[in-house]
Amino acid sequence: MTSDRPLLFKNACLVDPASGREETGGLLVRNGLIADVGAQLTSVADAQIVDCEGQVLSPGLIDMRAFIGEPGAAHRETLKSAGEAAAAGGVTTIVSMPDTNPVLDDPAIVDFVRRRARDNCLVNVRPAAALTKGLKGEEMAEIGLLKDAGGIAFTDGARSVTNAQVMRRALTYAHDFDALIVHHVEDPDLVGQGVMNEGEFAARLGLLGIPREAETVMLERDIRLVRLTGGRYHAAMISTADSAEIVQAAKARGLPVTCGVSINNLALNENDIGDYRTFLKLSPPLRHEDDRQAMIEALADGTIDVIVSDHNPQDVETKRVPFAEAADGAVGLETLLSAALRLVHSGRLSLPKLLRALTLRPAEILGLPGGRLSIGAPADLIVFDPDAPYVVDKRQLHSLSKNTPFDEARLEGQVTLTMVAGRIVFDRHTM
Repeated sequence: MTSDRPLLFKNACLVDPASGREETGGLLVRNGLIADVGAQLTSVADAQIVDCEGQVLSPGLIDMRAFIGEPGAAHRETLKSAGEAAAAGGVTTIVSMPDTNPVLDDPAIVDFVRRRARDNCLVNVRPAAALTKGLKGEEMAEIGLLKDAGGIAFTDGARSVTNAQVMRRALTYAHDFDALIVHHVEDPDLVGQGVMNEGEFAARLGLLGIPREAETVMLERDIRLVRLTGGRYHAAMISTADSAEIVQAAKARGLPVTCGVSINNLALNENDIGDYRTFLKLSPPLRHEDDRQAMIEALADGTIDVIVSDHNPQDVETKRVPFAEAADGAVGLETLLSAALRLVHSGRLSLPKLLRALTLRPAEILGLPGGRLSIGAPADLIVFDPDAPYVVDKRQLHSLSKNTPFDEARLEGQVTLTMVAGRIVFDRHTM
């Protein structure tokens, strides 16, 4: 189905996070765009047909936080393998982090990644450029030039900018260039040698803990700097009830603040670490169940804007070691949707509200045209069965690395088809 003929999805459960539409109908794709959509759309002359058989048709997911090894660590993940994993999981746009080698702190490197992704990746890749040179947190990167080269946002990835003066300057420049600052809110000095959430469970395992204040202290500082500068700010991932209250208060004051949450902190808690499972060593760490519940509530009331996979491939050498020595990170592109659907199946969120956090809100924050089923929008679409059960087998994942925290988990919800710019890039029926 790669000809220039229009393509009609029929018998679909249309779920549009932008309009709140949830109805049975059809959607017509022509020239890579949505040409028509609605309950009345049942047939179109000369169109190719995809019968959705009652499955959900929605915008493709937009993942605002994914680490890809290329360039510099292609043994962990390439743009090609990341694209295959994303397509299988219903992710049609990836925001790649600048933690590469070389770092994405030079316009030429940003342009290289964009071109490399265009030629090798099945899905859209929008690189986030470095906030500071070399990700060292000492000297601000050239925000204007990097934005012109295609940097969609500015972040130091998994590192925090501890120098308040540098962050103030960055937010000031971001305001002038209408750029988005995305920050990993974790004070490394408070983290210290900690490797998991501080509390009773860490003490029982004999592991050093990371206090919740490592997150909230940094977040509080950043919010005050946003109030000082007016720069657009996005907290990459929050994980505690206190952080949700801080963001909620900032939004109530009208500050240009948004935030995300990792699917891991929505679906798992510290007890899942069990007998030192290193695939669950993450940053931010898995928290107490009370904090997990607070994250779900904050997502439901709109305090949390987006859900991210925090896809961070690690190889065997960095995970098959004692827990305290293991690297942070887990793969997540392929399981993002099905793990998130747990919130729908448990009655905590409606499907349109969940998809809003996975599609429309990321598009709005990043200034992208996708995330909606409307005429003229890009045909970045997915068809999925929200009730299809399966057991996660890490050996079947498309990612080069297999460090999934959901290995052997029973999940519901499988992507049947993924389309990017009007081209089908994944079809489960032809695998």
